[in-house]
Amino acid sequence: MGKLATPEWILKGSKSKEEWERKTGKKAAGKKEGKSYKVKACPKCGSKDVSVVLGGEEGKGSNGWECKKCKWTGRDIDEEGVSDDEFMKIGEEK
Repeated sequence: MGKLATPEWILKGSKSKEEWERKTGKKAAGKKEGKSYKVKACPKCGSKDVSVVLGGEEGKGSNGWECKKCKWTGRDIDEEGVSDDEFMKIGEEK
């Protein structure tokens, strides 16, 4: 394990990493352009036709998720980031 190095943006005298990226023309890693939406998907079959299963009493919360296609139930649901066009297409399918 080597020594830690001072980031280049500090050495060049910028006040923040974002400011340095704007000056040098580099884009922030991991950020997508435009709006992105989170869509729930079934971890078993990949279907986006999932719904919340509510508890018996009012105000007691939920009992997890249920897939309408393969009848999977559980709490561990996949979440996908989709663009605006894909989100509209998913909404039209439902």
